[in-house]
Amino acid sequence: MSAPTDHEPRVLLAEVTEERIDVGRCAALVETAQDGAVVTFAGVVRDHDDGRGVDALSYSAHPSAPEVAAEVAAEIARRHPEVRLAFSHRIGDLVVGDVALAAAVASAHRAAAFAACADLVDLVKERLPIWKEQLFDDGTSEWVASLG
Repeated sequence: MSAPTDHEPRVLLAEVTEERIDVGRCAALVETAQDGAVVTFAGVVRDHDDGRGVDALSYSAHPSAPEVAAEVAAEIARRHPEVRLAFSHRIGDLVVGDVALAAAVASAHRAAAFAACADLVDLVKERLPIWKEQLFDDGTSEWVASLG
C-alpha cells in the first residue's frame, strides 16, 4: 500500500473522555484490508507503583486537553505519513484493570505501525495535560503529573 492520500483521513480518533475506552474500538477505526499491521496499546491501571499497593486512580484534565490531543495526533500523522491512528485517554475515576489509554495504529508494514504507535504513546504522555491521583491501599494518595 502506498502512503494514504491527503483525502484519506489518517487521524480517526483523538479524544479525552470520561467514558470507558476500548482498544478494540480504536483498532476497528484504523484497520483496512490494505493493512499488514495493526498495532495496539492499552495503558492499564496496575495494582502497584514503586513498591506501594494501588487501589484506584483518578485522572483530571486541563480544559485544553481535547485540543492538545488533536495536536498530538496531527503531529504523529505528519511524522508517520504511512499510518492511520486513533487514541483515547480516559479521565475520572478508574480502578485496577481499567484502560486509561487506548491507541491503535495501522499500516501496510509492521515496522511503521510499531514505530508510530510507540511515538504516539510517548507524545501523549509528554504533551497531554492530564494528571492522576493515585489512591494507595494504605489510605494515602499522591498526585502525579502524567506529563513527562
